[in-house]
Amino acid sequence: MNGLAARIHDALPQTQCTRCGYPDCAGYAQAVADGEADINQCPPGGAEGIGRLAQLTGRQPLPLDPQFGTEGPRAMAVIDEAWCIGCTLCLDACPTDAIVGINKRMHTVIEAHCTGCELCIPVCPVDCISLEVETPGRTGWAAWSQAQAEAALRRYQLHGEHRRLAKRIEEPAPAAEPQAADTRKRSIVEAALARARAAQQRPPAAKP
Repeated sequence: MNGLAARIHDALPQTQCTRCGYPDCAGYAQAVADGEADINQCPPGGAEGIGRLAQLTGRQPLPLDPQFGTEGPRAMAVIDEAWCIGCTLCLDACPTDAIVGINKRMHTVIEAHCTGCELCIPVCPVDCISLEVETPGRTGWAAWSQAQAEAALRRYQLHGEHRRLAKRIEEPAPAAEPQAADTRKRSIVEAALARARAAQQRPPAAKP
C-alpha cells in the first residue's frame, strides 16, 4: 500500500467483513486511495468511519451507502453446539481464527476474537450459527475500539500466514524433470558397465 492507503487502512475497523465489496480492509483502503471506491462503503465503521476517511482523503462526507449494509451494534457469532456437525467450513471462513474445533467435533467461538464479520454464517451447512448483539445502543466506532481493531488486524495477518503455510505443506513435491531423471539413470548404468568391464580386464589371480 502507498502512504495514503496505509493511513486509510489504519482508520478502518479491521473486521475484515468484506461488506465493502473488497476481500479485506487493505483492499478497500487501496481502492479508496486510488479513487476506485467511495469512502462510504464500510458499515462497521459507520458515520464516524466515513468522517475519518473524509478527513484523510479530502473528500466530502457522505451517508453510508445502503447497498453495502447499515450501521448497527457489534454482533458476535454463537454456535449451537447441539447442531454443529464439525464440518470445519466456518474455521476456514473466519478471518481472525475466532472459531476453534476439529473435524467431526463440536466447534465453539472465542468471544474476544470475534469481530462480528458474519462470514461464518453462509458457509454453515446446518445453520447452527447465529448472531447476538454485543453492544446494544452503540454502533460503529462507539461499539468498537482502536485496540480491538489492532488486535483483529494482527489475528487476520496470522490467519493469512497459517493458510499460506498449510498450502505449502499440502502441495506435492515437484516431480523430477524427465530429462534429468533419464540422465541420472544413464549415468548409473554407465558406471555399472564400467565396473563390469574393469573386472573382466583384470588378470586372474595366481594360484598358490
